[in-house]
Parts: sequence; C-alpha cells; structure tokens
Amino acid sequence: MNHHHVSHLEDLGIAGSWVLTPRILRDGRGAFLEWFRDADFRAAVGYRPEIAQGNCSVSRRGVVRGIHFADVPPGQAKYVTCVRGAVMDVVVDLRVGSAGFATWRLVRLDDQDRRAVFLSEGLGHGFMALSHEATVVYLCSTPYAPEREHGIHPFDPDLGITWPGGLEPVLSGQDAAAPSLAEALAAGLLPDYDVCLAYYQGLRGAGIGPRPDA
Repeated sequence: MNHHHVSHLEDLGIAGSWVLTPRILRDGRGAFLEWFRDADFRAAVGYRPEIAQGNCSVSRRGVVRGIHFADVPPGQAKYVTCVRGAVMDVVVDLRVGSAGFATWRLVRLDDQDRRAVFLSEGLGHGFMALSHEATVVYLCSTPYAPEREHGIHPFDPDLGITWPGGLEPVLSGQDAAAPSLAEALAAGLLPDYDVCLAYYQGLRGAGIGPRPDA
C-alpha cells in the first residue's frame, strides 16, 4: 500500500490554521488511520510542532468550552481531534492587526470522519459537544499556564459564532464570565498579529524541523 499522502492537511481559511481529513482504512476488525503524520504536517505548516502536553476532555451534550487563547509569546498551539462522539469545533482569529481579525471557522470533529484541526499560537479555540458524550484529545505546544490563559465569551453577539441550535449550552463559570471581544480588545488582552508572525517565523527558523521539501 502506498502510504504517501494518505491524509491531507488543508488551509482552514484563517491564516495559521489547518484541518486534517485522514484516509481511514476499514475492514472486518474495525478501522485504522494516521491522525498525525510529521512529514505531511511540516509540508503544510513549515515546521514540526513542539508538543509539551496532551489533554483529554469529556463533555456531555451541550457543553461549550472556550473561546480560549494564550499570550504570545509563547502562546499555545493546539492539534485537536474528537475520538468519541461529535463536537462542533471553532477556530477564531483574535490577532489584532490580522486581515482576518474576528473571523471564525466551524469544523465538525467526530468519530466517523475523524478530522483534526491544528491552530497556531494566538488563535482562539472552542467547541460544543453535539453527542450524548464527546471525548476530545488535543496536543499542546506549551504546558498549561493559568496566568497566560484568557477567554472570550463564546456567545458574544459581536463575534456571532453560529453554534448549532437545539442544544441547551452548558458553560463553566469561568467561560460564562469571559469578556466580549470588544472588552478583551480594550483591555489589551488580545495577541498582536505582527508578534505572532515573528513567533511563527522563529519556529520555522529554529530547526524544530525543516520543511521536507526545503
């Protein structure tokens, strides 16, 4: 079997974010897929991601986690997939000065198509659990550091994320108390696009992993 390009990473339409659609091999035993492949990742992103922490969250239907982001540098890049059930995942451009500022993309992550999303440092992330229970696993480029972590309210009308309807949202106290996009902007909490670009350039130049076609 030719293993080359069995899966592909596509630009999500927000600079610094990609979605992986894996090729799934199914037979009588079940299924097999590559949910991360270094060569494909570096070809798309330009460097090998640092992995400092792996998280797993289990959420009941209607739970909304996010919108979370971290100060850059160092920020926190995330590579996210849903191994059981289904979630509606969202990536939000929170980088002040970005041409895509305040834009967002929704991606359904589930245990059928088994897509994964990679979002670079400075982007916001969240999801809503669609199934009775949803298990999300994600790899993070930096360890959890509460003093650098921030949030935007997931139902901020100015942001206007079109979350799936028909579900009663369940938020943590912290997420429910998160500022609006305008409040976070006024408070100087949001990442700066130029700082993020310089940080990405540093990652590409740091020898964390050269592009395979370089």
